[in-house]
Amino acid sequence: MLLALIVWIGGIVFFAFVMAPTLFSVLPTQLAGNVVGPALTKLHWLGFFSGGIFLLCSLAYNYAKYSQLRLFGATHVLVLIMLILTAISQFAITPHMRELREGPSGLDAPTARDEFNRLHAWSTRTEGCVLLLGLLVVIVRARERSP
Repeated sequence: MLLALIVWIGGIVFFAFVMAPTLFSVLPTQLAGNVVGPALTKLHWLGFFSGGIFLLCSLAYNYAKYSQLRLFGATHVLVLIMLILTAISQFAITPHMRELREGPSGLDAPTARDEFNRLHAWSTRTEGCVLLLGLLVVIVRARERSP
């Protein structure tokens, strides 16, 4: 359960603080974007998988320990919100950003560039929220397990 959460949070931290900044500092912007886009998609699917594993393991743990599932426990609600935000990023924000980049004029048109920047800001906020919620889940779980 915690391993799944750590993999998800660790992936976000690595992506946001190591991979993306490094790629954009050493590669031309277009090429870096060509790497970051698919990597973000892989990160989202890792999140879907990890979030699902966390929820299944947590429900099984609650059932084994308390003889009930505790469907609306704090960690379950937080992970569900993380999954919803990840889905918004994967299925709403990211495809629109890809369309803008691959459009006839690419990001050379000022309106396309402005829209891309707006979506990028939302993508960054969304991933940041997922990260903060994940850290909150770690804190809540740690407090639940403390004597």
